[in-house]
Amino acid sequence: MLWIKALHIIFVVTWFAGLFYLPRLFVHHTLTNNKECNERFKIMERKLYRFTTPSMALTIVLGAILLIPNWNIYASFGWMYVKLFFVVLLIIYHLWCGRIVKTFANDKNTKTHVWYRWFNEAPVLALFAIVILVIVKPF
Repeated sequence: MLWIKALHIIFVVTWFAGLFYLPRLFVHHTLTNNKECNERFKIMERKLYRFTTPSMALTIVLGAILLIPNWNIYASFGWMYVKLFFVVLLIIYHLWCGRIVKTFANDKNTKTHVWYRWFNEAPVLALFAIVILVIVKPF
């Protein structure tokens, strides 16, 4: 199980790398008026999302492999339910990023760079919450 846990952590890190960087690309994409840069951002966003999605999937699968056999233990801890809630929010956030990638790909973005700067903060807050919940186990 230690190999599974190690791989789970590795894929969490790679997933979060994408969740941190992709919205930053959206910020800079919004600020460009250059056609060549616009096309380059589209490619970068598409490739990063395509890389990040398997990391998300492997994070979920490996996490489930760790969680399911021990569910009788974890089911009694409130922090686990809150952690899983944040994981669900991150999955929704990830899928939302995918929709934004398509919006930019079709040149239909209507949001400002300021909106994307705020949007970029969501995974940071989720990461703080999840790490604190898993390490401190406050309830």
